[in-house]
Amino acid sequence: MAQVGLIGLGAFGRLAATHLSPHLDLVAHDPAVAAMDGVACVPLVEAASRPVVILAVPVQLIAELCQQVAPFLSPGALVLDVASVKLKPMAAMRAHLPAGTRILGTHPLFGPQSAADGLGGQSIVLCPEPGVDPACVAGFLRDDLRLDVHISDADTHDRTMASVQALTHLVSKVITDLDLPAAPYTTRSYDLLKQAADLVAGDSDELFRAIERHNPYAGELRGRFFEAARALDARLE
Repeated sequence: MAQVGLIGLGAFGRLAATHLSPHLDLVAHDPAVAAMDGVACVPLVEAASRPVVILAVPVQLIAELCQQVAPFLSPGALVLDVASVKLKPMAAMRAHLPAGTRILGTHPLFGPQSAADGLGGQSIVLCPEPGVDPACVAGFLRDDLRLDVHISDADTHDRTMASVQALTHLVSKVITDLDLPAAPYTTRSYDLLKQAADLVAGDSDELFRAIERHNPYAGELRGRFFEAARALDARLE
Protein backbone atom coordinates (compact mmCIF):
# COMPACT_ATOMS: atom_id res chain seq x y z
CA MET A 1 0.00 0.00 0.00
CA ALA A 2 1.47 3.34 -1.10
CA GLN A 3 2.55 5.70 1.69
CA VAL A 4 1.17 9.18 1.09
CA GLY A 5 1.44 12.44 3.00
CA LEU A 6 -1.37 14.93 2.49
CA ILE A 7 -0.64 18.52 3.50
CA GLY A 8 -3.69 20.73 3.86
CA LEU A 9 -7.08 19.79 5.28
CA GLY A 10 -9.27 22.53 3.93
CA ALA A 11 -12.49 21.72 2.09
CA PHE A 12 -10.79 19.88 -0.74
CA GLY A 13 -8.09 18.34 1.45
CA ARG A 14 -10.77 16.75 3.61
CA LEU A 15 -12.57 15.45 0.54
CA ALA A 16 -9.33 13.97 -0.76
CA ALA A 17 -8.48 12.40 2.59
CA THR A 18 -11.91 10.81 2.85
CA HIS A 19 -11.64 9.10 -0.52
CA LEU A 20 -7.92 8.28 -0.47
CA SER A 21 -7.60 6.84 3.04
CA PRO A 22 -9.43 3.55 2.28
CA HIS A 23 -6.94 2.80 -0.50
CA LEU A 24 -3.64 4.23 0.76
CA ASP A 25 -1.47 4.43 3.88
CA LEU A 26 -2.35 8.09 4.32
CA VAL A 27 -1.26 10.62 6.94
CA ALA A 28 -2.16 14.29 6.91
CA HIS A 29 -0.90 17.59 8.26
CA ASP A 30 -2.61 20.91 8.71
CA PRO A 31 -1.54 23.35 11.44
CA ALA A 32 -5.18 24.39 11.88
CA VAL A 33 -6.57 20.85 12.20
CA ALA A 34 -5.78 18.70 15.22
CA ALA A 35 -7.79 15.61 14.27
CA MET A 36 -9.91 14.09 11.52
CA ASP A 37 -11.95 10.91 11.71
CA GLY A 38 -10.24 8.02 9.94
CA VAL A 39 -7.05 9.95 9.15
CA ALA A 40 -3.89 10.23 11.24
CA CYS A 41 -2.88 13.88 11.70
CA VAL A 42 0.89 14.15 12.06
CA PRO A 43 3.64 16.80 12.19
CA LEU A 44 4.77 18.36 8.93
CA VAL A 45 8.06 16.46 8.87
CA GLU A 46 6.27 13.11 8.96
CA ALA A 47 3.81 13.96 6.19
CA ALA A 48 6.51 15.52 4.00
CA SER A 49 8.90 12.58 4.32
CA ARG A 50 6.50 10.13 2.66
CA PRO A 51 7.38 8.83 -0.84
CA VAL A 52 4.29 10.57 -2.24
CA VAL A 53 3.31 14.05 -1.01
CA ILE A 54 0.13 15.90 -1.95
CA LEU A 55 0.06 19.67 -1.48
CA ALA A 56 -3.62 20.49 -0.95
CA VAL A 57 -3.29 24.23 -0.38
CA PRO A 58 -4.33 27.28 -2.43
CA VAL A 59 -2.05 28.22 -5.30
CA GLN A 60 -1.06 31.39 -3.43
CA LEU A 61 0.59 29.26 -0.73
CA ILE A 62 2.37 26.70 -2.91
CA ALA A 63 5.76 28.45 -3.05
CA GLU A 64 5.89 29.00 0.72
CA LEU A 65 4.84 25.44 1.45
CA CYS A 66 7.43 24.03 -0.96
CA GLN A 67 10.14 25.85 0.93
CA GLN A 68 8.84 24.38 4.19
CA VAL A 69 8.70 20.77 2.99
CA ALA A 70 11.87 20.78 0.87
CA PRO A 71 14.24 19.77 3.74
CA PHE A 72 12.07 16.76 4.63
CA LEU A 73 11.38 15.26 1.21
CA SER A 74 12.72 11.80 0.43
CA PRO A 75 15.10 11.57 -2.55
CA GLY A 76 13.04 11.13 -5.71
CA ALA A 77 9.76 11.84 -3.92
CA LEU A 78 6.67 12.33 -6.05
CA VAL A 79 5.01 15.67 -5.22
CA LEU A 80 1.55 16.58 -6.46
CA ASP A 81 -0.51 19.73 -6.14
CA VAL A 82 -4.27 20.08 -6.60
CA ALA A 83 -4.49 23.73 -7.69
CA SER A 84 -7.00 24.93 -10.28
CA VAL A 85 -4.22 26.39 -12.42
CA LYS A 86 -1.03 24.63 -13.37
CA LEU A 87 1.67 26.90 -14.83
CA LYS A 88 2.21 28.96 -11.67
CA PRO A 89 2.22 26.18 -9.03
CA MET A 90 4.36 23.85 -11.12
CA ALA A 91 6.91 26.61 -11.66
CA ALA A 92 6.94 27.25 -7.91
CA MET A 93 7.45 23.55 -7.17
CA ARG A 94 10.36 23.31 -9.57
CA ALA A 95 11.92 26.47 -8.14
CA HIS A 96 11.73 25.45 -4.49
CA LEU A 97 11.83 21.63 -4.36
CA PRO A 98 15.10 19.66 -4.45
CA ALA A 99 16.56 18.44 -7.72
CA GLY A 100 15.36 14.94 -8.44
CA THR A 101 11.90 15.54 -7.00
CA ARG A 102 9.26 14.23 -9.39
CA ILE A 103 6.54 16.80 -9.97
CA LEU A 104 3.04 15.91 -11.10
CA GLY A 105 0.53 18.72 -11.32
CA THR A 106 -3.07 17.66 -10.90
CA HIS A 107 -6.38 19.46 -11.21
CA PRO A 108 -9.42 17.61 -9.89
CA LEU A 109 -12.35 19.06 -11.85
CA PHE A 110 -14.68 18.63 -8.90
CA GLY A 111 -15.08 19.71 -5.32
CA PRO A 112 -17.09 18.88 -2.21
CA GLN A 113 -20.36 20.06 -3.78
CA SER A 114 -20.03 18.52 -7.24
CA ALA A 115 -18.70 15.26 -5.74
CA ALA A 116 -21.31 15.05 -3.00
CA ASP A 117 -22.67 11.84 -4.51
CA GLY A 118 -19.25 10.25 -5.06
CA LEU A 119 -16.20 10.49 -7.29
CA GLY A 120 -17.22 7.98 -9.94
CA GLY A 121 -17.28 9.63 -13.38
CA GLN A 122 -15.71 12.89 -12.18
CA SER A 123 -12.75 14.22 -14.17
CA ILE A 124 -9.16 14.98 -13.19
CA VAL A 125 -6.31 16.41 -15.25
CA LEU A 126 -2.70 15.26 -14.75
CA CYS A 127 0.13 17.52 -15.90
CA PRO A 128 3.44 15.69 -15.45
CA GLU A 129 6.76 17.45 -15.71
CA PRO A 130 8.85 16.17 -18.63
CA GLY A 131 10.36 12.83 -17.66
CA VAL A 132 7.71 12.04 -15.03
CA ASP A 133 5.57 9.02 -15.90
CA PRO A 134 1.98 9.52 -14.68
CA ALA A 135 0.88 5.97 -15.55
CA CYS A 136 0.84 4.60 -11.99
CA VAL A 137 -1.11 7.54 -10.59
CA ALA A 138 -3.48 7.55 -13.56
CA GLY A 139 -4.12 3.83 -13.14
CA PHE A 140 -4.95 4.24 -9.45
CA LEU A 141 -7.29 7.14 -10.15
CA ARG A 142 -9.08 5.22 -12.89
CA ASP A 143 -9.23 1.78 -11.30
CA ASP A 144 -9.69 2.59 -7.61
CA LEU A 145 -11.42 5.96 -7.59
CA ARG A 146 -13.25 5.54 -10.92
CA LEU A 147 -12.18 8.96 -12.13
CA ASP A 148 -12.02 10.05 -15.77
CA VAL A 149 -8.32 10.88 -16.22
CA HIS A 150 -6.93 13.36 -18.75
CA ILE A 151 -3.21 13.92 -19.43
CA SER A 152 -2.09 17.40 -20.48
CA ASP A 153 0.78 19.85 -20.34
CA ALA A 154 0.43 22.82 -18.00
CA ASP A 155 0.10 25.46 -20.73
CA THR A 156 -2.66 23.60 -22.57
CA HIS A 157 -4.42 23.04 -19.26
CA ASP A 158 -4.45 26.73 -18.35
CA ARG A 159 -5.54 27.78 -21.83
CA THR A 160 -8.41 25.31 -21.65
CA MET A 161 -9.41 26.26 -18.12
CA ALA A 162 -9.64 29.94 -19.04
CA SER A 163 -12.91 29.15 -20.83
CA VAL A 164 -13.97 25.89 -19.15
CA GLN A 165 -13.54 27.16 -15.60
CA ALA A 166 -12.62 30.84 -15.32
CA LEU A 167 -15.41 32.00 -17.64
CA THR A 168 -18.08 29.70 -16.22
CA HIS A 169 -17.18 30.62 -12.63
CA LEU A 170 -17.32 34.29 -13.58
CA VAL A 171 -20.81 33.97 -15.05
CA SER A 172 -21.96 31.86 -12.09
CA LYS A 173 -20.53 34.39 -9.65
CA VAL A 174 -22.41 37.24 -11.33
CA ILE A 175 -25.66 35.27 -11.18
CA THR A 176 -25.08 34.44 -7.51
CA ASP A 177 -24.33 38.07 -6.66
CA LEU A 178 -27.62 39.17 -8.26
CA ASP A 179 -29.37 37.31 -5.41
CA LEU A 180 -32.42 36.55 -7.52
CA PRO A 181 -35.60 35.59 -5.66
CA ALA A 182 -36.97 32.06 -6.00
CA ALA A 183 -39.11 31.76 -9.13
CA PRO A 184 -42.56 30.12 -8.96
CA TYR A 185 -42.00 28.59 -12.39
CA THR A 186 -38.93 28.32 -14.62
CA THR A 187 -37.58 27.19 -17.98
CA ARG A 188 -35.14 24.37 -18.50
CA SER A 189 -32.41 26.82 -19.53
CA TYR A 190 -32.93 28.81 -16.31
CA ASP A 191 -32.76 25.63 -14.24
CA LEU A 192 -29.44 24.67 -15.84
CA LEU A 193 -28.03 28.16 -15.34
CA LYS A 194 -29.14 28.19 -11.71
CA GLN A 195 -27.68 24.73 -11.19
CA ALA A 196 -24.31 25.93 -12.51
CA ALA A 197 -24.40 28.93 -10.20
CA ASP A 198 -25.33 26.78 -7.21
CA LEU A 199 -22.39 24.43 -7.85
CA VAL A 200 -19.87 27.22 -7.26
CA ALA A 201 -21.85 29.30 -4.76
CA GLY A 202 -20.12 27.57 -1.86
CA ASP A 203 -16.61 28.08 -3.24
CA SER A 204 -14.41 30.40 -1.22
CA ASP A 205 -13.52 33.83 -2.54
CA GLU A 206 -9.90 32.66 -2.32
CA LEU A 207 -10.59 29.86 -4.82
CA PHE A 208 -12.50 32.21 -7.14
CA ARG A 209 -9.65 34.70 -7.13
CA ALA A 210 -7.12 31.93 -7.82
CA ILE A 211 -9.10 30.73 -10.82
CA GLU A 212 -9.47 34.24 -12.21
CA ARG A 213 -6.15 35.86 -11.30
CA HIS A 214 -3.58 33.08 -11.38
CA ASN A 215 -4.48 31.68 -14.78
CA PRO A 216 -2.41 33.75 -17.24
CA TYR A 217 -5.07 33.32 -19.94
CA ALA A 218 -8.14 34.20 -17.89
CA GLY A 219 -7.76 37.98 -17.90
CA GLU A 220 -7.88 38.35 -21.68
CA LEU A 221 -10.98 36.17 -21.96
CA ARG A 222 -12.62 37.99 -19.06
CA GLY A 223 -12.03 41.28 -20.89
CA ARG A 224 -13.61 39.88 -24.05
CA PHE A 225 -16.61 38.70 -22.04
CA PHE A 226 -17.31 42.10 -20.49
CA GLU A 227 -16.71 43.82 -23.84
CA ALA A 228 -19.29 41.53 -25.44
CA ALA A 229 -21.70 42.19 -22.55
CA ARG A 230 -21.31 45.97 -22.97
CA ALA A 231 -21.83 45.67 -26.72
CA LEU A 232 -24.97 43.62 -26.17
CA ASP A 233 -26.24 46.14 -23.62
CA ALA A 234 -25.66 48.95 -26.16
CA ARG A 235 -27.61 47.02 -28.81
CA LEU A 236 -30.51 46.57 -26.42
CA GLU A 237 -30.49 50.31 -25.63
